[in-house]
Amino acid sequence: MVQIKEFRIVMPMSLEEYHVAHTYVVMKMSQQHTTGNEGVEVLENKDFEDDVLGKGRYTNKVYRLQSKVPSWLTTFAPADALIMQEEAWNAFPRCKSVMKCPYFPRFQLTIETVHMSGNGQSENVHGLSEEQLATREVEYIDIASTETNYWSYLVGNNTVDFTKFKSERTGRGPLLEGWQDRCDPVMTAYKLVTIDAPYWGFGYRLEQALVAGEKALFWGSHRNCYSWIDEWYGMTMQQVREFEQQTQSALNEKLGKPTLVTRIEG
Repeated sequence: MVQIKEFRIVMPMSLEEYHVAHTYVVMKMSQQHTTGNEGVEVLENKDFEDDVLGKGRYTNKVYRLQSKVPSWLTTFAPADALIMQEEAWNAFPRCKSVMKCPYFPRFQLTIETVHMSGNGQSENVHGLSEEQLATREVEYIDIASTETNYWSYLVGNNTVDFTKFKSERTGRGPLLEGWQDRCDPVMTAYKLVTIDAPYWGFGYRLEQALVAGEKALFWGSHRNCYSWIDEWYGMTMQQVREFEQQTQSALNEKLGKPTLVTRIEG
């Protein structure tokens, strides 16, 4: 059965700031999780344009994270076979990514994101049908909360206490109870996760694990967006793109892969 879940992450920053922050954080986290044997390999990174999303950035990545595979899943497949491939179309404020696992060809995970100003109260921003809305679950992720589960540990548990944290460069913070209703600027990432793993015996368990994993990743990466604000604040998108290209080359070198040449297509 296809699972549809929408996560809403409210952030104490503007849309323009978030665009810079998220691009910066994705690259930095990729560096942290890449070693000589595991990590993120960037196969392609180029501009794109289509009729649905408009203009944006397309990336094609391979994730080799064997040590993070749940032990129960290795009873169905060897850990080194569980490589994930991700195609992503980032046309901010709308983005889409599709993840597949070649070992399980019928598996697919899709994340569709809409970024909007406001504190997460907009409804049906993804334009779902009545049937889809009837099965969709909505969950808010509070970046000021703490997580101690298996998945939050794997994505890198950010231990910053946001009830005490204050940005030196912006003066923002701390995030006390109810901060979503008081902060200005404020924006929300609406992430619609659709998972289909039609495999008898373990498909549902795999879907549940991936939903939990995506939630932990959203939580961890968005905590980093805010706790690293003094690193990225004031950067332009051009500067972040330069950092992105440098990071991708470094990642591929760590994995012993050819250096990626970024193509800009008009």
